[in-house]
Amino acid sequence: MSDFEMIKTTRDGPVLTITLNRPERLNACPPQMADEIFTAIRDLGDARAVLMRGEGRAFCSGADLAANAEMSVSGGDRAFASLSQHYNPMVQALAALPVPVVSMVQGPAAGVGCSIALAADFVLSGKSGYFLQAFVNIGLVPDGGSSWMLPRLIGTAQATRMMMLGEKIHGEEAERIGLIYKCVEDDALASEAEALVNKLANGPTVALGQMKRTLRDGLQADFPATLASEANGQRIAGSTQDAVEGAMAFLQKRKAEFKGA
Repeated sequence: MSDFEMIKTTRDGPVLTITLNRPERLNACPPQMADEIFTAIRDLGDARAVLMRGEGRAFCSGADLAANAEMSVSGGDRAFASLSQHYNPMVQALAALPVPVVSMVQGPAAGVGCSIALAADFVLSGKSGYFLQAFVNIGLVPDGGSSWMLPRLIGTAQATRMMMLGEKIHGEEAERIGLIYKCVEDDALASEAEALVNKLANGPTVALGQMKRTLRDGLQADFPATLASEANGQRIAGSTQDAVEGAMAFLQKRKAEFKGA
């Protein structure tokens, strides 16, 4: 693992955990943190699932405007450069990972922190967790891919509400409207997230990666293109050792033991 200043990375078997580690700033994410997340997921190695979490009482409170006050009042060009060079590559790489990603949200997931959380395949929140598009309050527009993700997750009306009114969506409501996978009691959040990410890490990794690809491609492709994408994914997954193991386990009436290959 690389040495980082703003995140921590740990490996537990097939699970890579990335912890946003600026609790004194509610894990606010300056460009350096975005770059460190990018590096951590680029060096995935043989990890078969990723857990994203925040240290302390927040997931991520957004970009660190207090630490970058000069940039925040210096016009749009610097913000454009920061997004293009740091945040956008990180969120895109996170969403495109060929293994499942789980995000565990306690406290705020605000601004670009909301985007980081929602880029995961599964988002779990405690009841104290909330999701906030705070940009309207400072005269800016949503970024980090939220303008693409939100209407696809919750529809245009609710996305417009989050973006233009800047309302907090707490964990229970987030589950109800389909923004996230699940909301649980705060004291159960860590155990639920760990159980889920370990289940995914011990699944048929290649097949799960192909599911991710076809799901995301299908949001933009027509029906015939999606059928072709599924067929190609089936060809790739069907050529793995895990597919053989799955078939044998089915015939032998036992639980499959997938190895990720």
